[in-house]
Amino acid sequence: MAESSIPVDLFNPGQVFACLGFLEAADMLCGDAEGGFDWSDELDVRFCLRTAGNENPFEAVLKFLAGAKIKAVAPRNWRPKDDPTKKEEPKNDKDRKRWEQAKRKLKEELSQQEKAGAFPSASPETSSAMPIQIANSSKQVVLGHWADGSSRNDFKLYSGNRSALDISTAMLSGTFDKSKKGQNVGTLRTSGIAQLWEKRKKDLIDQPFELTPPMGGSFNFDPRGAWTAIDAGYSPNDQKHEVSASPVAEFLAAWGLESARPDEFETRKVRYAAWGLALPPMLARVALVGGIAVLPMKRFRFELDMSGKNKVVTFAEEETIHG
Repeated sequence: MAESSIPVDLFNPGQVFACLGFLEAADMLCGDAEGGFDWSDELDVRFCLRTAGNENPFEAVLKFLAGAKIKAVAPRNWRPKDDPTKKEEPKNDKDRKRWEQAKRKLKEELSQQEKAGAFPSASPETSSAMPIQIANSSKQVVLGHWADGSSRNDFKLYSGNRSALDISTAMLSGTFDKSKKGQNVGTLRTSGIAQLWEKRKKDLIDQPFELTPPMGGSFNFDPRGAWTAIDAGYSPNDQKHEVSASPVAEFLAAWGLESARPDEFETRKVRYAAWGLALPPMLARVALVGGIAVLPMKRFRFELDMSGKNKVVTFAEEETIHG
């Protein structure tokens, strides 16, 4: 068995969700994964993870993410509601140029999709609600809690024209400026897990949630990157300013919420729990919502703030358990 631990802030909901994501990912990649929190030292709370084999499980997960390829997952024969190929070619030069641009954009979008026979919700009108597939040469997983069409809370926080594919690509591979003449790839604008793995591998493995580069987009799970225009005094989006947060926390929180959701017990008021024993993923999913009463446990609550139409996670406060 391989065993390791990382520091975690239990008052940061995104980090706790991401710990479950580490557990789920390590179970897929290494096998026989068990994980839990150790708060015996209040100044150094850790998430402990053990798996089959000899490789550090956190390293195995981060290595996989740093080299993974991403695609959107679409229903077979999917086309957008405003499919430009169904429209006649405009006669006006200006309209024709826009029509041709829309066709090229759709062709590129379709090339980035993996087709699936089954889909978790009704066929989306746009690609923004599609799940994603991340894969390397031997392993792959489909993530898409934001597209959950069941009665469960999908816990989708982002809105607008952003897509999970765009957000995930930024988290894993970074973002780049448009390439200039003589460049194959544009200048790196914001770093993702791939760049952190290349430049700060040891730090990334030892304390993955502590590396908080500027980010071009997020799922809104890490409260360190949360803002409202009132709090900030202006809109970073309007000024095209990036905010800083952990791409590891952001992406692995999405993985953690694939099979478990925190308890939104009132509108925008949410509970979750950290468990004090090593558990396999199936039990840890239940423990996240405080569903196993016999476990040593810490319970927390937080509110979802609003930034425009986006919901953003805020820092939590601990609940007192009576009895």
